[in-house]
Amino acid sequence: MKNIKSIMAVAVLGLATTATAQNLNSGYFNDGYLYRHELNPVYGNSQNYVAMPGIGNFNFGFNSSLAVDDILYNVDGRTALFLNPKVDADQFLKNIDSKNRISENLKLQLFGAGFKAWGGYNTVELNVRQNLYLNIPGALFELAKKGLENKVYDLSNLNAHADAYGEIALGHSRQINDRLRLGAKVKVLLGIANINADVQKARLELKENTYVGTTSATMQTSINSMRYETKTTMRGPEGDQTKHTYVNGFDDLSFGVAGMGLAFDLGVEYKITDNLKASAALLDLGFINWKNCFEASTNGEHSVSTDRYVFNIDDDMPNSFDNELDRLTEGLADLYELQDNGDIGGVTKALYATLNLGVEYTPEFYNKLKFGVINNTRLAGKYTWTDFRLSANVSPLKCFSASATVSAGTYGTSFGWLLNVHPTSFNLFLGMDHTLGKLAKQGVPLSGRAQVSLGINVPFGKQ
Repeated sequence: MKNIKSIMAVAVLGLATTATAQNLNSGYFNDGYLYRHELNPVYGNSQNYVAMPGIGNFNFGFNSSLAVDDILYNVDGRTALFLNPKVDADQFLKNIDSKNRISENLKLQLFGAGFKAWGGYNTVELNVRQNLYLNIPGALFELAKKGLENKVYDLSNLNAHADAYGEIALGHSRQINDRLRLGAKVKVLLGIANINADVQKARLELKENTYVGTTSATMQTSINSMRYETKTTMRGPEGDQTKHTYVNGFDDLSFGVAGMGLAFDLGVEYKITDNLKASAALLDLGFINWKNCFEASTNGEHSVSTDRYVFNIDDDMPNSFDNELDRLTEGLADLYELQDNGDIGGVTKALYATLNLGVEYTPEFYNKLKFGVINNTRLAGKYTWTDFRLSANVSPLKCFSASATVSAGTYGTSFGWLLNVHPTSFNLFLGMDHTLGKLAKQGVPLSGRAQVSLGINVPFGKQ
């Protein structure tokens, strides 16, 4: 049970610190937002620009189907985790889904520029990107909170993925005719780290006279110069002990280029009428080939059952209570411990792509106002999520534009906005896809969703 509670504490800590929204979707239909090409490479700008290093396009936030106030409670005037015994179990569990998601996507631009040339608009970027996805079964929360009861706990589909890589991106977009515009980016990728952990099966069946546990899990890691750290212990009661070696952490960990890859962004915009446009983009269509992949696994299903144990009150017997309890404890520990399978060679992993579909309408009575709807879907297998966003955008002055959005999707509903000041030689934007709302004392939004984007850039050239 101590290990279950440790896992839950780590997951909750991840909820409070993850960052998401690598692009500001609230700016998709805002002409003054210089980084619309991040959402769809078809978009260009009216001016050239150079980004301020490190702060040209910065995004921070997080997404979770678990709200912070679902897992943090006020107990005697102090903030406490749901594991606190004074937190009612039924009150806590009514807010927990059978499948709970946490996703994080961070994109930090080190250098960026855009310019008109070669019959269209061009972009150059140097970015660092990092992603994290977690799936946590609700039964794990129940087990952590209530402890062992006579029932079946299905803890399968506990999954985690994390990666980090550098990105060198070159983009070009151009008008094909009066109605059609196309855009594309090519990206050279420098892999830094890739980790996949999957608990394919984890089942605990607790009955009055039977305790059966079964697990099947695998973890694959690609990090430069990394090795798994292992620990060897003697398992079993005295006189019947055997050596047991399992993965206990990471060794020789150093970050560098661990893989190379290639990806593309593809975009299209079509003018249906003078007032109505449709657009689509497929982002991050590509892969990274990782030089080495170190695997740790249960190597099939591991099981332990109390049916194997017959307790004897005589301390001198081989199946004495102490000896049999030792066997049971060691067997349960073996359920969640992975064996080091070593380097299984290079592997190629596809990136998680993003599909954006948008429709934009400009009313005839005021052409400085635009309405739009965008569907943003991350195509990530078991971590897939989607978001629908309605947008109103206004540019009352040549040097100012603003957007207001509402969204609904996998992670619930939210309100977003963007303010953009862009006189001739200066561009400053500040926006949120998920407005912060009420904060806990620690500064963490209680809703489980938040995102802040800001940037300072220097436009130049004729509009």
